[in-house]
Amino acid sequence: MIQTDILIIGAGPVGLFTVFEAGLLKLRCHLIDALPIPGGQCAEIYPKKPIYDIPAYPEILAGDLINNLLKQIEPFKPGFTLGEPAVQLEKLDNGHFEVTTKQGTVHRAPVVAIAGGLGVFVPRRPKIEDLQRFEEKGIAYFIKDPEKYKGEKVVISGGGDSALDWAIFMADNFASDVTLVHRSKNFRAHPDSVQKAFDLANTGKIKLHLDSEVYKINGNGKLDTVTLKRKEGDDVQIATKHWLRLLCLTPILRPIGHWGNRKKCHCGQQCIGL
Repeated sequence: MIQTDILIIGAGPVGLFTVFEAGLLKLRCHLIDALPIPGGQCAEIYPKKPIYDIPAYPEILAGDLINNLLKQIEPFKPGFTLGEPAVQLEKLDNGHFEVTTKQGTVHRAPVVAIAGGLGVFVPRRPKIEDLQRFEEKGIAYFIKDPEKYKGEKVVISGGGDSALDWAIFMADNFASDVTLVHRSKNFRAHPDSVQKAFDLANTGKIKLHLDSEVYKINGNGKLDTVTLKRKEGDDVQIATKHWLRLLCLTPILRPIGHWGNRKKCHCGQQCIGL
């Protein structure tokens, strides 16, 4: 039985900063997260990716942000239950709450803060033959360590901020050859990032394939080539050992999305009422 003042479900940046604010009020926190490490998406999906929307930081690596938060909350000695998704919430007779994880760890607190964000992100896989056979053998859905791609030929698929940010970063710093593939002519990223990508394409640092998508992969044990289907023109085969499909990560809230009575609140959204 783990007893605490505030139980926080979600150990991402919001959950971690909650520990600091509660600590100033002399309240002790314990955090639960399905991931094996604190930090949420910033630590698990893109720790080496620069992010630009943190107050007072024009630019900071996502992993560095988490390290700073952990250092900031260290004096308040929070507890952690990691690698265990919270699956059950009960309100006790004394008004406190009891939260149980999938592994059976029981937690009690008078206050539960849900900081799960959009939930755990899982890739939405395209219907490509032999796709899963090459996962972790050339195909990846997010980037943990960009050093892995230093001096390599890299194909990146996607039209959002993640795909463009990594394409720009790798073209400037790491990869010897960067190809960016997007199934449309229009990007969904910030206009500044889109302009940078086109500028790099004009100088030859990024090879840009619009109205195209990867539909075939090949290799002997590890990825060797990807083949693009284009809306206009013939198919294009590209030799690469790294296809980074940086799109279509689907958030899943799992059980916490169904806790309590879902009802409209003053914010106009379907919030959780307990």
